[in-house]
Amino acid sequence: MVSLDFNRFLLVLCLSPILGFGGALQGEFKSRTTFTNPYANIPAQCYIETSGGTQNACLFCHTNAPARARLGNNNPQAGLSSITGNLQTTYSFTPATQQTRSPSINPWENTLFPEKLEAAYQKSKNRFDEAKMLDYLNENNWAEAYAKRGGKLGWENGQDTSAWRLFPDLSPEDLPAKADGFVRTNAKERALFGTMTGWRAINFMPYGIFTPMSGSVSGIYIRLPKAFMQDEKEAWSETIYAKNLDLLERAITDRLEPSDPKMYYGKASTTEVHRGLYPLYTEFAHPLHYVDLRKNGTRATRVKEIRYMVKTHMFYPGEATEKEENAPLYLNEKQGWISNGAGWILAGFIEDTKGHLRAQKGEELMQCVGCHSDNYGFEPSSFTSGSGNTIDSTWAFPRKFPEKLGWGEMDYLAYSIKDGKASSNRGDPINRAKNEGEFGYFLKHVVGANLYGVMPQSMEAFLTGQITKERGYSDNWRTLDLTNPDTLEEQQRLHVKLMGEFVEKKAYLSDEGFIHPRLLYPTEKEALNGAIGYRKVVATQRFTLGKDVFAQTPFTYRYFRNAKEAYTHLDGTPYRMGEIITDRPIEKEATLTQGVGIVETLIDEKDALYDGEYLPLLKYPLAYEKSLKP
Repeated sequence: MVSLDFNRFLLVLCLSPILGFGGALQGEFKSRTTFTNPYANIPAQCYIETSGGTQNACLFCHTNAPARARLGNNNPQAGLSSITGNLQTTYSFTPATQQTRSPSINPWENTLFPEKLEAAYQKSKNRFDEAKMLDYLNENNWAEAYAKRGGKLGWENGQDTSAWRLFPDLSPEDLPAKADGFVRTNAKERALFGTMTGWRAINFMPYGIFTPMSGSVSGIYIRLPKAFMQDEKEAWSETIYAKNLDLLERAITDRLEPSDPKMYYGKASTTEVHRGLYPLYTEFAHPLHYVDLRKNGTRATRVKEIRYMVKTHMFYPGEATEKEENAPLYLNEKQGWISNGAGWILAGFIEDTKGHLRAQKGEELMQCVGCHSDNYGFEPSSFTSGSGNTIDSTWAFPRKFPEKLGWGEMDYLAYSIKDGKASSNRGDPINRAKNEGEFGYFLKHVVGANLYGVMPQSMEAFLTGQITKERGYSDNWRTLDLTNPDTLEEQQRLHVKLMGEFVEKKAYLSDEGFIHPRLLYPTEKEALNGAIGYRKVVATQRFTLGKDVFAQTPFTYRYFRNAKEAYTHLDGTPYRMGEIITDRPIEKEATLTQGVGIVETLIDEKDALYDGEYLPLLKYPLAYEKSLKP
């Protein structure tokens, strides 16, 4: 075994190029066994049931395609790797250690038992006036936090040890970005060249986890190092910078042509263009906003979090294939950052009890690694986590809308509201590999509004009114009857069939050919209730127990299996029908997979709902699903 000191040396080597040995970001190794939840990298969505295999939200994270294509990913998760296995078909999770409880135990109490969150909130000293929630959403906690940075600080400042070192150098006062996506400023202290901050906004096709229906919406901004903004004589050149960003877009979205240059332009001409990989010191800023239907893009003024990434080391597909889930984490809790083991530093700032932003703690940061990581690492103890569907640890930029449409503020399918009525003003972009609408594909496989496989009342009511025999469907859409578990799987299979017909008829599109707003945006009441629920997590600071809160436990967390497909609790106790699933049994006798989960999800590889090769890239030039309505 390699010693921890040698691991520390390896990590310093990876980080030191930022500033040299004397000024690199300084963190510490920390064992996950010190956390209450040592497997916080496994998100709450991974614990849901699949309604007998009829709902497959798993494919939107766990496929082989990016890794098989060696496209900025080395972590196949749908059976291509004998070590990782197939995370669509099995709740395999990860081996536990002797010091930790099994990751097969669902730790996300706020999501699983919302009544426990409510009880904790009622006992807290931070209860708030729900009638003033809209005022809370309109407060600018981002600007307040940015002001604490104290000047031009960041990853480049080797002398800074403050808690705000990695708070991104992006001021909300300079937003929204201009029509070309570039963020310009009149403040000299925020400009790199003239009025240019170097940041550029990205407009992309969202996943089901960050849509207005989910209660969280994003802005995404990218910045390349200064060399990418300069010509050969080191003079600022907007033309050079735009060309380098466009070249990077083609590299990440797998559209490089033989005629494309092998090196970037201008002063960056010594930097090689790598398919599926960002250049060193690429930065991302990611404000995560509350949903406010009164605002452009549904983004409230208030942010839930400010997230930041900076790439500090190059890894390439084919490197560091060893799986070691229990490798120690490298982080700095004072400054709120963690290494993702794949070449990136991830930083996060989240609301304190009063709504002011603070640096995230280790267990909170570990949740970030769950989605933004890969099977790279610092050999021989590579930290394996993340998703099989990221491109170089990122989600948004690979799903950028092409060309000018994609260089601009995130607008959530051109959201607009008039006289209290929400509208989408864009169609469904085509998935490149599937050659069908991306959102329609999501609806067919998830059969819900989010990766939990559930839908709000407004969406359910819309489907009930649209999917009827009178409109040419094979049956009427009916709300699931959870009091009749014997027929629940039959009910859900009917939902799958009807949703397929709904998408095939292009009925999820409006008469104009746009994605129907009732499927994208919540009602004002739903959005407000969602914000209130999340603020109770803020008031209690129970982020390590789950950030997603529902009015009641989602049905996908309840046990409805028949005898043939049954499993028990970890201790062998049988589940009662309809009981909330808190844990699943594990394989106790295996050698290499000691304690790993063995329960099948019931998603069948031979079923049409299974997709082990989903690739989250859009078709270029931009193409949309078209409405078939007259």
